[in-house]
Amino acid sequence: MTAVPTERSSSPSSSPGRRRRPAAAGSTTATGGVSSASRSRNGAAPKTGSAPKIGAKNEATSKNGGTPRNGTAPRNGTGPRTGGAPRNQTGRNQSTKNRPSQDRPNSGDTAWNVAETIVPAVVGKDVTFASLGVPAELVAALEADGIVHPFPIQAATLPDALAGRDVLGRGKTGSGKTLGFSLPMVARLADGYTSACRPRGLVLVPTRELANQVQAVLAPLAQAVDLRVTTIFGGTSQHPQVAALRDRADIVVACPGRLDDLIKQGHCTLDEVEVTVLDEADHMADLGFLPVVRRLLEATPPEGQRMLFSATLDNAVDVLVRRFLTNPSLHAVDSAAAPVASMVHHVLTVATTDRAGVVAVLAGGKGRSLIFTRTKHAAQKLARQLTAAYIPAVDLHGNLSQGARERNLAAFTSGEVRVMVATDIAARGIHVDGVELVVHADPPTEHKAYLHRSGRTARAGAAGVVVTMQTAEQAGDVRTLMRQAGVVPLVATARPDSALLRTLAGDPAELIAPAVITGKPVAKALPVQATGRGAAAMSTGYRGRRR
Repeated sequence: MTAVPTERSSSPSSSPGRRRRPAAAGSTTATGGVSSASRSRNGAAPKTGSAPKIGAKNEATSKNGGTPRNGTAPRNGTGPRTGGAPRNQTGRNQSTKNRPSQDRPNSGDTAWNVAETIVPAVVGKDVTFASLGVPAELVAALEADGIVHPFPIQAATLPDALAGRDVLGRGKTGSGKTLGFSLPMVARLADGYTSACRPRGLVLVPTRELANQVQAVLAPLAQAVDLRVTTIFGGTSQHPQVAALRDRADIVVACPGRLDDLIKQGHCTLDEVEVTVLDEADHMADLGFLPVVRRLLEATPPEGQRMLFSATLDNAVDVLVRRFLTNPSLHAVDSAAAPVASMVHHVLTVATTDRAGVVAVLAGGKGRSLIFTRTKHAAQKLARQLTAAYIPAVDLHGNLSQGARERNLAAFTSGEVRVMVATDIAARGIHVDGVELVVHADPPTEHKAYLHRSGRTARAGAAGVVVTMQTAEQAGDVRTLMRQAGVVPLVATARPDSALLRTLAGDPAELIAPAVITGKPVAKALPVQATGRGAAAMSTGYRGRRR
C-alpha cells in the first residue's frame, strides 16, 4: 500500500423573591487573583482602535450591523440593552467585584496582543485539582467519580478561569474542555443569590446532545455546592424548561435558538449572568448561530466573566473574541494543525457494488464503531440494513425525535448496541468511551468535518482507527481533504473479502437476530456472508434497487 503525499496546513412578568445560597463548609473562594475594585471592565477607557483578528486582517467595520468601530462610542454596556432598560451598573450580584482588571486597548494601543500558550502534552503527577485552586468540595466530587489528575487543557486554563479572567481555550475534541470551564463556573457561583428566571451561569452549545453531556458533567459539581443546573433546547416541550427557570436554576446549558425564544416570551432574562461560556464556538458559527449568539451575549452584563472554548479559532470565532472578551488568556492544547498521534488513518478505495459489504465487515467486529453518512436518509437506511444483517446498530440524525435520539445514544453509550450510524450531528460533543473505529462511509466535504468526525475515537490518549471509504472517482477530492487536514493516510483497495478489513475490525462479534434487537418485525434480512452474491445483494439494497 502507498501513502498519499501531504503537506501541513496550518423579563418575566412576575419574579418571586431571591434566595440565598448558604456557603458550604470548608469551601474556598474562587475569585482569587489581582483585585480591581478601582477599575472594572465597565471602567475601561473607550475603545479607539480596532483590534486585529487572530490570524486575520483588521476590519474597519463590525459584522454586527456594519457600524464602524472607530472608537466613537465606548463599549461599556451603558447603551440600551436588548429587551429592557439599561442595567443598573451597581449590580445586585457581588461576585464580579473581585474580577481582575482587564482593560481594553486605549487610544495609544495599535494592537491587542493575545499570547498563545501551547499546553504540554503531559501533566506532571504532582499537579492535582487541589493544587490548581479548585475548592475542596469540588475536588471531593471529582474524586468520587475517579478523577484525580487534570488533563493538560484543564491544568492550563483553571488558574486563570478561577481567578476570574476571560479565557480562550483551544483544544481538539476529547481534550477535556468541558471540565475546564465547568469547575471555575461552579466555584465562582457557589456563594451567591439567584432569582427566578434569572440564571447566574450560562453555557451556550450548538447541539442538544452536547447540552445533555455538559449538563451531565456540571450536575455532580453543582450538587456539591447546592447549585441547580438545567438544559434548554428545542425539539421538546418548553414547559419543563420554563418550570426549571422559575424554580431558580443557577446554571443554564442552552442551545441558542430555544433560549432566544424563551427570552422573547418573557420566561428568562440574562441581566444577572456572572459567568458565560461558549462551547464549540466554531461549530455554532458553522451552523449559522452567530447572530443569535451575539444577541444573547449582549444581553449579559459586560463586567461578567466570559470563556470561549473551541477546536479552532477561525475568523468567525474571532468576531466574538474581539467583541465580547477582554484581554483573554489563550491556551491551546496543541498546534491547530497537529494530528492526534494515537489515531491511525486509512483510505480504502471501494467499488460501488462492494460498498455496503465493506461497511458490514468493518462494523462486524467486537469493538464499538461509529459510522458517518452524508444524509439523514442514508444513516437510517444503513442502520436498518446492518440490523437486518444481524449486526446491532442504531441511527442518530436530525429526523429523529428528541426521545429517540436520547434512547439511541444511550443504547450506544451503554454497550447495548456496538454500532451507531450517524450524520454530522454526532461529529461534535458526543463523548462515548471506547469507540475504537470511525468509518466515513461518505467522505466529508471539508477537512474540519473530517477532523471532528474522526475525533470520536482516540480520545483522552486512547488509540483509534479511522477509515475513509472512497470510490475511484472521489480519490482526488479525498486527497485534497487529507492534505488540508494534515493527515497522511494508509491507502489501499478493498473488497468485502479483503484480509485488511478483518484486521481493522478485529475479531468478529456474535451475530444477533433482528427480532431480539428491536422486538418488532424488520425488513428482510440481508445475507450474513459478506462475499459473492451476498455482498452484491447488500450493495444493491443500499442503493435502493430491487433484486
